[in-house]
Amino acid sequence: MKILMITPYLPYPLVSGGQIRTYNLLKNLAPKHQITLVSFVRDKEEEKYLKNLKPYCQKVIIFKRRRAWSPINILLSALTPFPFLVCIYFDIGVRNGIKKELAGQAYDLIHAETFYVMPNIPKTKTPIFLVEQVIEYLVYQRFVESLPRFLLFIKPLLFLDVFKIKWWERYYWKKAKRLAAMSGEDKKFIENLDARLKVDVVANGVDIEHFSKTKRQRPPKPTVLFVGNFKWLPNRDATKFLVWEIWPKIKSQIKTGKLWIVGRNPPADILALASPDIKVDGAVEDIRNAYGHANVLLAPIRNGRGTKYKILEAMATKTPIVGTKLAIEGINIKNGREAMVGETAQALADLTVKVLKNSSLGKSLATSAYGLVAKDYNWKKISQELDRVYRQVGAS
Repeated sequence: MKILMITPYLPYPLVSGGQIRTYNLLKNLAPKHQITLVSFVRDKEEEKYLKNLKPYCQKVIIFKRRRAWSPINILLSALTPFPFLVCIYFDIGVRNGIKKELAGQAYDLIHAETFYVMPNIPKTKTPIFLVEQVIEYLVYQRFVESLPRFLLFIKPLLFLDVFKIKWWERYYWKKAKRLAAMSGEDKKFIENLDARLKVDVVANGVDIEHFSKTKRQRPPKPTVLFVGNFKWLPNRDATKFLVWEIWPKIKSQIKTGKLWIVGRNPPADILALASPDIKVDGAVEDIRNAYGHANVLLAPIRNGRGTKYKILEAMATKTPIVGTKLAIEGINIKNGREAMVGETAQALADLTVKVLKNSSLGKSLATSAYGLVAKDYNWKKISQELDRVYRQVGAS
């Protein structure tokens, strides 16, 4: 099949969940399909990564994305019905470029990764397959709800933007021929909003071979690890919840404990959380080193639906996991077998301490988790499911 795949980022380097997902799907689908990739770049420097994508694509087309806080984006969000998120990516030049590509080639399918690239797709008879990595309006809604009291004056404007995200997200769900969600929970959520929508689950996966090579070394002091890219708002929320509410409860029971916060793009307020027993690290070259030098991964995620790469990576590196229900969402983990699950700060602290003090429990959790991820969440299996959906949508 000839597929036009549109993504809001270049799927390389592999520094975010979306990039990891798209790159691995491209790599596994390339032998079966002819894929033209259309991606946005932030600056010219990213063009050096095209060589990493061309082996898996018939063609790669890139468009320069405006800076997020460009006056044009602010003006568009103020004067048009589009939310700010859509305005960042909507561009008449991009739309015309995609229109030209569709006119010059007979594509069987358009794969749109995220709803907010969809305004750039012109009117077409080519079926559209829309993948929702997260339900965006829920992420932004939670962010606005959690803003401190001194920012109350801007909340009405932000809630208006959240309403616009929700409206347009649902609008493009209906425009697509088929939808894909990352988890069964997201599938049910979308179908509850509109039972007429056809939604498949195409979960995230992990490169088992790569992560299974992690060299595990017992750290000199009990070490709790948090992993996450800080461009994603739920990771910022989870980090503050961890440092302010959970970590003091862990330290009260394990005096020598260390917390290691690892993630790209840490903003100033996250960097400020560092202390003698808390390390904030935004420049770990190989994430496997972080997993290999930690006793347990703690993922106190309170917002953001979809499968979390940190959980899959921890499973593949045999790192014991403690997290919330939302952290393990979309993965067939059973509480007490592949991970320990809690919701409150006290519960998460107690479970983490339990794993730190009981090495046999940690080993049992890690072994069970590795068996599950190797069997059900490898990219080969995930790409086979996506290939099945492609063929159904393309033939319709």
